[in-house]
Amino acid sequence: MNISARNQLKGKVKELKKGPVSTEVVIDVNGSEVVSSITTASAESLNLSVGDDVVAIVKASNVMVGKE
Repeated sequence: MNISARNQLKGKVKELKKGPVSTEVVIDVNGSEVVSSITTASAESLNLSVGDDVVAIVKASNVMVGKE
């Protein structure tokens, strides 16, 4: 897969939390977790399963930061 985005994180699907509209995808990236919310239709179109190799592509202008 060739794409222009530079912020690419390769990992494995650790967990899928499917809802009627959105699915939370938990990705293990070198021992750290990255969580993405995508539409359930997109998750089904990608045929995502736990253990799949995936790439998380981060668009820097859409990153949110929180503090506990």
